[in-house]
Amino acid sequence: MTRQASSPAASDSLIDEAAYWCMRLHAEDCTDEERAAFERWVQSDPAHAREYQAMLDIWQVSEHLPRQAMPTDGLPPPPQAPSRRRLRRPAMAVAAALLLSLSGLLGWQQGWLPNDIQRYHAGENLREATLPDGSRVQLNLGTTLWFSNFRDRRSVTLSEGEAFFEVQHDGSHPFVVYAGKGSVTVTGTQFNVWKYEEQVVVTLTEGSVKVRSDAQEVDQVAYLSPGMQARYGSKDEMPHISAAKAGSLAWREGKLVLDDLTLAEALPLINRYLDKPVLLADQATAGIRIGGIYDTRNVGQLVQALPKVLPVYLSQNADGNTVINGNEQLF
Repeated sequence: MTRQASSPAASDSLIDEAAYWCMRLHAEDCTDEERAAFERWVQSDPAHAREYQAMLDIWQVSEHLPRQAMPTDGLPPPPQAPSRRRLRRPAMAVAAALLLSLSGLLGWQQGWLPNDIQRYHAGENLREATLPDGSRVQLNLGTTLWFSNFRDRRSVTLSEGEAFFEVQHDGSHPFVVYAGKGSVTVTGTQFNVWKYEEQVVVTLTEGSVKVRSDAQEVDQVAYLSPGMQARYGSKDEMPHISAAKAGSLAWREGKLVLDDLTLAEALPLINRYLDKPVLLADQATAGIRIGGIYDTRNVGQLVQALPKVLPVYLSQNADGNTVINGNEQLF
């Protein structure tokens, strides 16, 4: 979807309501009653659903807007917002979201706001898309990303999933991908970004990229050359550099390659395709190794078949997660 810097079709009150519900649904203390009230509101009018989706798109990218330059005076307060609310994201993200709805040319000229936001999603099928700047992207199953066009840069927010980018060269407008607690900056190149929970892996196939981990507010940068990978998590102050793993890009052909990995290493790759994550019973089970090439559409069948190829058995916990248990009698 496309979201312009201002929304003349939507009334100020509707923008306020959409912003309010976006804040409340992201609040840690949002109640079941509030969620039910939101469902009634969003289903009562198609315009409500459209404006909420537009506000949600803005919310996803607002944390990457420049804080030091963002004016906040004059923002309308959310309607009937309770006074003591704990939000998962800073209040500035809300201000940014509202500004992006209400501001126009000034925000674009100052580099505060994008003049366009587009959302891309791949559900049960791989998807290829051309971004507004001419760059191409391929999205893995279950992947969502947002593209924002700023005056001085091109910005992508990868919330979850995996994408392969072929970036159109533009030396004056860097292309920045935000994923987890870090970012990838290029001017024109080809690379892959995989994100699961707080783990991020960047694989470079052509050109060069700058990978930054900003965990714990520490700015650490690593530079990749083709055939290299950078990995970082929520607590890593510096990206970890290594040679690219075999099969890192096999997903583009619908394949999951597990190249003699421990189950602890393999599960994030497997869980990426499941509705409920598979768990490990203990450290001994985590060390069992697995290999093979599998269809990304049938990862659930792979899990159910594990006892046939590994010394393990499967159980379920109280939350309905499949648990892999090492079968000591088979060691």
